[in-house]
Amino acid sequence: METPSLTTQATNLAVAQPNSSNSFSIPFVEPSVRFDQVTLLIDGVKILDSVEAQVPQGSCTAIIGPNGAGKTTLLLCLLGQLAYSGKIHLSGQNPVLRYVPQKLEFDRGMPITVADLLALELQQKAIWLGVSRRIRQKTLDALAMVKAESIFSHKLGTLSGGELQRVLLALALLHKPDILILDEPAANIDIKGELLLCEILEKLRKELNFTQIMVSHDLPLVMSHATHVICLNHKVMGEGCPKKALQSGVLLATFGIHAELQNFFGFQQDARLPCNMQCAQNGHPHYPQSNFSERR
Repeated sequence: METPSLTTQATNLAVAQPNSSNSFSIPFVEPSVRFDQVTLLIDGVKILDSVEAQVPQGSCTAIIGPNGAGKTTLLLCLLGQLAYSGKIHLSGQNPVLRYVPQKLEFDRGMPITVADLLALELQQKAIWLGVSRRIRQKTLDALAMVKAESIFSHKLGTLSGGELQRVLLALALLHKPDILILDEPAANIDIKGELLLCEILEKLRKELNFTQIMVSHDLPLVMSHATHVICLNHKVMGEGCPKKALQSGVLLATFGIHAELQNFFGFQQDARLPCNMQCAQNGHPHYPQSNFSERR
């Protein structure tokens, strides 16, 4: 009898059948997004290979995988920016999707302020013609949600990485998204900014009832904050609850052999630190980044 490949074994392990005694499945939650045989080729190279996965409603779903695995490509397919074969099913009627990019390329010498950027999203007339009190208040409210109202009048070019990321988040929240999509939200910010961003996102997701999808290389962050994970390396290697799905076989099939992965499995329970008080209360461990992160 032919022995199943490592990829097949890993996928079967992480996505067990609902009635299986070894199932890692969680109680069924209506999916907000369902990827159905999504395939994409670029210059004859298969970037996405029959991707089958789902994003539970109201979840914080992380898409993880090595560089070049197709993670951002999958987001672009979801956003309608790339042509693909297969289907992507969205729940509800005309759900609002908003995207928070990894970074914003702009001339830091421009005199545009945070207030100007947000107002431009809400009005058609030029900023120099004035901003109404109603729009000004909406921009302030959005910044308050991400704890950034104090930088309302700051120029964009003076912002730190964490401040700019929160401004981009506020920009997306102006449209009250049903699905919030983030590409490497913690990539360009320091640890303090990362913890604040995670706390804000977790609070807003529960209060505003949106579904969060993020691409991340930061597996400690994923273990601490994601409620659902999709392991992608051109095809889905496993998905489910992070603590159940991120088993050694799945990670090996997804990332290959990395010394950092070995360190990850060597962690002891008492070496885990809560990333903030809220996470400590929720029982979320946060692993020191110095001990584990995917190579960039």
